Amino acid sequence: MLNMTLAESTFRDIRDYIYDNSGIYISDSKKYLIENRLSRILQEKDLKSFEDYLKLIKFSSNGNELTRLFDAVTTNETYFFREPQQLTVFAEGIVSKLLDQKKGANRLKIWSAACSTGEEPYTLAMMLMEKRISPDKFEICASDLSEGVLSSAKKAVYNSYSIRNIPEPYMKKYFSTSGQSYALNDSVKKSVKFMKVNLIDIKNTASLRGMDIIFCRNVLIYFDTKAKQKVVSNLYDSLNPGGYLFIGQSESLHNVTRALRPSVINKVIMYQKV
Repeated sequence: MLNMTLAESTFRDIRDYIYDNSGIYISDSKKYLIENRLSRILQEKDLKSFEDYLKLIKFSSNGNELTRLFDAVTTNETYFFREPQQLTVFAEGIVSKLLDQKKGANRLKIWSAACSTGEEPYTLAMMLMEKRISPDKFEICASDLSEGVLSSAKKAVYNSYSIRNIPEPYMKKYFSTSGQSYALNDSVKKSVKFMKVNLIDIKNTASLRGMDIIFCRNVLIYFDTKAKQKVVSNLYDSLNPGGYLFIGQSESLHNVTRALRPSVINKVIMYQKV
């Protein structure tokens, strides 16, 4: 790994390429992080320089190298029952209201955007089942940009970190334990459909329309204002009138859009398409 230094100009080229293809913005302060994470890939592929790596991702035809790049630069930190106040409002304040409006005619459609390894959509599915809502009454789509995390999500086998916030009754009912591995049961796995979606690509998001609820939590932090506006516009188009968008508790749509109206239930802010 001698002379494997990431030049400023190459860093900017890689950063721009990531931004153009995903909307993910990487600040100057993250150069050391990119250099560190990509060095492992260069070593693995026996590449001589970061310039060679940039050529590889630009001209690779199967998309796997680009996916690997996205995996390397994003943090897929997630776990079951994350930000529980929002989940309580979802289950207790939103779901029954929307189901009543449908009068049993249509299924409740939910999208977990940037779902990582699947903890969020599976949490939503379990909460709906605990409310005795049959899986034929709801449809959960879960998407991510990374094929690596989607593959893990479909397997649905988790470690102690991921399951640490799960209430004991849920663990007993929905998981089987083997050593330090916790496998989700098939009834929950079957209720979630996974797909690869780039949130800034309108062609990708166009396949997800008519959503009643969208969760896109702790994702917008990766985007600059321009990319946030594009992502939120795509999410808006995917929502039904009256539908709800949940973003992370520390995130805001201030200066991003006025098309979605803030709605507050039990001090939890979400956004509604009017």
